[in-house]
Amino acid sequence: MQPAILEHANITVKDPDAIANTLCELFDWHIRWSGPAKDDGYTVHVGTDSAYLALYKPKQFNHISKIELGENTFDHTTPAHINHLGIVVENLDDVEKKVFTLGFNTYNHGDYEPGRRFYFMLGEGLEAEVVSYTS
Repeated sequence: MQPAILEHANITVKDPDAIANTLCELFDWHIRWSGPAKDDGYTVHVGTDSAYLALYKPKQFNHISKIELGENTFDHTTPAHINHLGIVVENLDDVEKKVFTLGFNTYNHGDYEPGRRFYFMLGEGLEAEVVSYTS
């Protein structure tokens, strides 16, 4: 049996176009689709031909989650907490130059077996870990 493959993750954000454009510039991704979404919202699918992020903007945001109110109910209008997005690249140094060019700061650089990494804040509280497994 083949292992399952993660095709996409759907993240609630305030400006899907801005996040998508940054991801395209940094990682040579493309916009696969954009348009109307659930409950009069708007979504941008950005990534590669095999995997993508769905960046969803609801018509109205709910800044207090139903879980915080004591309800164990899913609510797609509340921005979800994600620790970070992990993105694998071939040349870490080239991508870091692009990150600096776009005005982002990098931090938490690390060399570890089997690769190297750095982090930066992509915007809207989204952190990205960029990692390379090539020397």
